[in-house]
Amino acid sequence: MNRPSLAERIAAVRDRISESCRRAGRAEGSVRLVAVSKKRPAADIEAAAALGVTDFGENRIQEAAAKLPDLRASITPHLIGHLQRNKARQAAGLFPVIQSVDSVALATRLSGMVGQGVVPRSGPPIRVLAQVDLAGEASKFGIPEADLPRALEEIAGLSGLRLSGLMLMPPFDPDPEAVRPWFVRLRELGRGLAERGLLPRDPELSMGMSHDFEVAIAEGATTIRVGTAIFGPRTP
Repeated sequence: MNRPSLAERIAAVRDRISESCRRAGRAEGSVRLVAVSKKRPAADIEAAAALGVTDFGENRIQEAAAKLPDLRASITPHLIGHLQRNKARQAAGLFPVIQSVDSVALATRLSGMVGQGVVPRSGPPIRVLAQVDLAGEASKFGIPEADLPRALEEIAGLSGLRLSGLMLMPPFDPDPEAVRPWFVRLRELGRGLAERGLLPRDPELSMGMSHDFEVAIAEGATTIRVGTAIFGPRTP
């Protein structure tokens, strides 16, 4: 049996998004699709962009620096992987969107890079999401829930950044229903912080991947990060 083409996989993901939004009573345009292109060659990004995908997620600075600058396609790259403070300069120059801001110290460093002209002052601020640690997993990064109010207040006050919402990487479970409670918690957390004026009125919520994004959309995701369902399994 032939494997589905890239066009067929993208169409299938879009159909799943559309159906998920319909079931949730949401407009399809309320969900942003970020195609996770880590460990994929630039040619795959170009091909997906030609099929109408505009947002792409990268995990590693070194990999992104090797392929993003030479792309012919006009895309919006998102950094979705952990960012070390000593690589903030590179990140600020490569990514207009950084979803993985996991500390005030990192946000302060990014703000400083904008102030030093790494990102032109005439350009838009870097759109950032605060990565939240709800599960306390030692292998993952994020701002603990208890520290979020203070952290968001400080991040929102930094020049050169625009705090847009929250990002979550919940504990992995192959059963999407087992992950649903984490999505519910992030939605409620975002709503509560917005009511306190610590996030925009309708905060961006980045949550959901290839195997569980339908559940994430049902629980309020505004951005989903989809890799395998678009590009297929990675070759070892």
